[in-house]
Amino acid sequence: MELTSSSISISRASSSTSSTPQPHSSRPSHTIPEEVLLGITGKDYTIIAASKAAMRGATILKSSDDKTRELNEHNLIAFSGEAGDTVQFAEFIQANIRLYSTRNSTSLPPSATSSFIRTELASSLRSRSPYTVNLLLGGFDTSTGKPELYWIDYLASCAKVPYAAHGYAQYYCLSILDKHHHPDIDLETGLKLLAMCSEELRRRLPIDFKGLIVKVVDKSGIREVELKEKEKVFAP
Repeated sequence: MELTSSSISISRASSSTSSTPQPHSSRPSHTIPEEVLLGITGKDYTIIAASKAAMRGATILKSSDDKTRELNEHNLIAFSGEAGDTVQFAEFIQANIRLYSTRNSTSLPPSATSSFIRTELASSLRSRSPYTVNLLLGGFDTSTGKPELYWIDYLASCAKVPYAAHGYAQYYCLSILDKHHHPDIDLETGLKLLAMCSEELRRRLPIDFKGLIVKVVDKSGIREVELKEKEKVFAP
């Protein structure tokens, strides 16, 4: 068989192409759900809870991390995702919401706040360096007198929901919330429901997420509450 120069050049080109390392993205293809975020609405309040552990793989870097930011008097977000993106995006949203309140002498309601967050995530998603952040927005609409909760993910999906979860909590707690939640539960019952979710996570997960930081949003504003949990939880 006679080899021509064209066939040799083609074979060399193909071999050089296969041996050349292909560029790859430095960003992960998916976000590992290392955090716990939970949100519950009741008769006249919204509860937002986030795990206290700041983790990198199996290593706990901090045991008192606050993954929430207060946007205004009646709006609160909890966030999870890439370590650099989460705080930067949350503080960016916080600064813009407060700037709006200062300029216009009025506060954005939860629905308008969720639209602003979704717009910023959608714009980021179409840029060279998108934010990898999942959020829960909890608030109280003073004009309607009703609590609101929004589930937002890093793809800029946004949904108004009665309860929500991100991270490990979505695998173990949504069934509990689906069974026991109803729109008219009082605050005490809501905290008991949250404690049930926390106990289930402690029972099922091999890691210690250092408990939950819990904040309540109602007509009086935002306040932190202590969650009463059992000292020991035994697996069946």
